[in-house]
Amino acid sequence: MERFRRSFSCAIQGIVYSITSGRNMKIHLLAAIIAISIAFVLGVNRIEWTLLMLAIFMVLSAETINTAIERTVDLITEENHPLAKLAKDLAAGGVLLTAINAVVIAVLVFGPYLIKLI
Repeated sequence: MERFRRSFSCAIQGIVYSITSGRNMKIHLLAAIIAISIAFVLGVNRIEWTLLMLAIFMVLSAETINTAIERTVDLITEENHPLAKLAKDLAAGGVLLTAINAVVIAVLVFGPYLIKLI
């Protein structure tokens, strides 16, 4: 049980570091708060909530992994190596893909509700 508690503590520390050190993570969290607020106001159903939560947590997870990759590359080399740049670009591209997916899901979920309001 102690190993589990330690592992959980390390994971929480990683999440906190990602939030406190990353400008992009703060932007993603703000977008998540806005999306959750809109979902509450519009009264989305359980399936729509599930889709929104999956999209939100995919983006937050991708950004956390991106941060880990960036820090690892920075640890390995301080020089501007093409492969170091490629690793960071690929990780950032993964975040961008998940963010685009989240926007598509938001449009699909919120669109019908917003059209009814117009």
